[in-house]
Amino acid sequence: MLYGRDDETARLAELLVRARQGASAALVLRGEAGIGKTELLEHAAALATAHGTRVLRATGIEAESELPFAGLHLLLHRATDRIDDLPRPQADALRAALGLAPSPSAGADRFLVGLAVLTLLADLAEPVRPKESGQPLAEGADGGSVLCLVDDAHWLDRASADALLFAARRLTADGIVMLFAARDAHAPPFPAQGLPELRLTGLDEGAASELLAAHAGDLPRHVRDQIRAESAGNPLALRELPAAQREGRMSAYDYRLGALPSHSRLLATFADRVGALPRATRLLLVVAAAEGTGDLAVTASAASALGASVTDLEPAERKELIGVDGGRFAFRHPLVRAAAYRGAPVGDRIAAHRALADALPRVGNVDRRAWHLAAATTEPDEYVAAALEETAEHARERGGYAAVAAACERAAQLSPEGDHRARRLALAASAAADAGQHERAAELALRVAPHLTDPAVLAHLAQARAVLAREQGRLDTAGAVLLDAAAGIAPHAPGTAAFMAYEAMAAAWHSGHRQAIEETGDRLAGLGLKAPIDALPEAPPYLAAAEGLARLAAGDPGAGLAPLRALFETLRTPRQGQGHTLRERVSIASWFAPLAEVRTGNDLVAELERDCRDQGALGPLPLVLLLRTRTRILLGRHGCALAGADEGLRIAEDTGQPYYARQLRGALAHLAALDGDEERCRDLAGRGSDPRQTLPGLEWGALAVGLLELGNGRYEAALRVYEDVAASPSGHTVAVLYGVPDRVEAAVRTGRAASVRELAADFGAWAGHTGAAWARALAARCRALLAPEAAAGAVYEEALALHADDGRPFERARTELLLGEWLRRAGRRSEARTPLRSALDTFELLAAAPWAERARAELRATGESRARRGGDLAPLEHLTPQERQVVRLAATGMTNRDIGAQLFLSPRTVGYHLYNAYPKLGVASRGELAGLDFSDEREEAA
Repeated sequence: MLYGRDDETARLAELLVRARQGASAALVLRGEAGIGKTELLEHAAALATAHGTRVLRATGIEAESELPFAGLHLLLHRATDRIDDLPRPQADALRAALGLAPSPSAGADRFLVGLAVLTLLADLAEPVRPKESGQPLAEGADGGSVLCLVDDAHWLDRASADALLFAARRLTADGIVMLFAARDAHAPPFPAQGLPELRLTGLDEGAASELLAAHAGDLPRHVRDQIRAESAGNPLALRELPAAQREGRMSAYDYRLGALPSHSRLLATFADRVGALPRATRLLLVVAAAEGTGDLAVTASAASALGASVTDLEPAERKELIGVDGGRFAFRHPLVRAAAYRGAPVGDRIAAHRALADALPRVGNVDRRAWHLAAATTEPDEYVAAALEETAEHARERGGYAAVAAACERAAQLSPEGDHRARRLALAASAAADAGQHERAAELALRVAPHLTDPAVLAHLAQARAVLAREQGRLDTAGAVLLDAAAGIAPHAPGTAAFMAYEAMAAAWHSGHRQAIEETGDRLAGLGLKAPIDALPEAPPYLAAAEGLARLAAGDPGAGLAPLRALFETLRTPRQGQGHTLRERVSIASWFAPLAEVRTGNDLVAELERDCRDQGALGPLPLVLLLRTRTRILLGRHGCALAGADEGLRIAEDTGQPYYARQLRGALAHLAALDGDEERCRDLAGRGSDPRQTLPGLEWGALAVGLLELGNGRYEAALRVYEDVAASPSGHTVAVLYGVPDRVEAAVRTGRAASVRELAADFGAWAGHTGAAWARALAARCRALLAPEAAAGAVYEEALALHADDGRPFERARTELLLGEWLRRAGRRSEARTPLRSALDTFELLAAAPWAERARAELRATGESRARRGGDLAPLEHLTPQERQVVRLAATGMTNRDIGAQLFLSPRTVGYHLYNAYPKLGVASRGELAGLDFSDEREEAA
């Protein structure tokens, strides 16, 4: 019976009721040891079973915390027959993770397993209908909802935790409830950002008294009162302290020593009770605690080698410290296990692990044997180190990179030879990077770097460290790491060194630090790579591109753009493009911006997005979606941009990529500025009190605020934003380059045209060398703004001619607005109406509210009125970003399952979004979607 948990049980009951109605939820129960987390999970399981909800269970096991996907296997082992129904990449990844098949690719994305878990759970939650009738089952029938219970989640292996949390964050309308129970203290952390939590505290005085009356009614009242006071309401303490008092382990007077943390007091209590057991029983408990999984046969075999037997369990069973159920050995509570293990002499613990390694069957237990051997080894031993490295390879095949890192690091500690130790530490650092353990990877890399000599290992390690640093926004660190490694391997692997040098320059370029770019260029010149690279005509021109970036940053677009374009063109050259890795292709495609290749860039990034989704490569996907968002914004596809940026931000936050998350928020801020949503724009921009001291990537949000101010006619405020960003460490980024026309307009409006003439001229030079019509149109618009009033009209007309087919409708409309304003000021009101009408139409089509108001006001000043557009919004304007994505794909004929695989959603969530979208769109079925005017989305899907 649960005492004093009415609110908690009511909350769990509500989640389960809503799950039977199709809703989903995840909840983390947190609290100290013994506070009642497990009892609440059991209560939820009983409720679920009573209503026909399928229940899946798993418990984190300390002994298996370094075995990849051990926890996930416990949860899903009875549902593996449904894996074949998953989309192929997900099925392959999940089979490999669970050890049911070899991995299809050693570099599989670590989050693809989480997507497979989400889809599998959603499949399990689908109601099972009788084949004869085809009718749906009654509410709550078996198979209509799923409850996943994960106890001791703090002991989950990292791979399982990542997969389960990834799925939990994407639950929407699948009929799934996921409950995690995790200890607050004296245990590894269980970070579950983004999930709601229920923190359990001690029982109140009334509930504690009820519990004591039920379990300790034989004790005197004053003793029960003292126990209640010392327990701080911890239910386990309320049960166990009376037992200790009865056994003579603790007198009533002991409680007057003052309150101690319940975990410390309970652990000491259990340690005292275990310490009073016979020697053979204590030895058996040490073996069972070290074994960890409850395998009675293995425990008994190992214990027998140490002189203990199963019959020695009886004293511990009598004291209710342990039990045997269904052939499994179970401690009464994790603290009993901790007390039995930690209270044993070191020699007994070592002997227990060695006996367990010998007792484990050789087949199927290689990994567990290796870890027991490692626990029993106190000095370098190459045999054990090699066994751990073999375990690491098994983990790598399953995608358990955190387990690879742990095994390789321990193998390095046990390696007697320097070369082996360095190699294994390097493998550990690389695996930690793949697992997203940023700080651990950096620390391991620093430890091993001075001892490495193999160029391939050096390059791989440096690239892994650089990827992590770049994703965190530490661009200067990324560049330094790459340059140092390139210098070390240049004589032995010039091609690899050239790529690393290019990546170092790319990091410096994206940082916007002119000094960093110059210093990187100086170091590149000293690498001595040019001659060897010229001898490899088929190699991508990485070194030349790096030098081009340096020239471009120095203000010489004529010399800088050509080699960068040559590298960009390799993506369209089959022989060269096929040799690029996915991350290399993403890096190269990002140069569409300085090259002004917006349409080509959009096509290339669209292909990259498809490849990421097909391969389940969530790691590079946030950057790809960021690039796609930018091309869509530039092309005026704002609805698609909103959906892609929203998804990219969720994935960036899930995969620990704050640098790209900041930039995606900046893109969303830009879209909010276009809509005129001031509060959302400023919130997403996330700027600090001093805009000149920003984190890398925040310049995009800052420029969005500038656009917001400009659109609302607050020119002084807009100019301050642009000037502050230009003076910041990010002042030389592409974001600032693309913001030059806005800064010029703000400066002219505030009477400070002279301050931006040189800037406009530089922009014009860059636009001319790109050859892009849209860039030259914006340069002409800047010249028109800066021209004498009488001469401006002709330059505006020149700009509009360049805009004719440049693919940037928003910028064309802004030029039309400026021309209309100029014509009106010149007294040519009738002529002004034509460009103003066109501008207003475009602004309304793009839902750019502030700009539409400006155009409407100017048109009114010419003597023509135009009513505001009210309820005639385009259908997609009514949808949420995710609904918009789902509808776009559904309109192409894709099934819910295919859409789910594309968008990393479950099929049921896809159906939920469609169900919500239909009334907003005014349709009743999927078939009607094709008849709606979604031209923007169809172009995206083509």
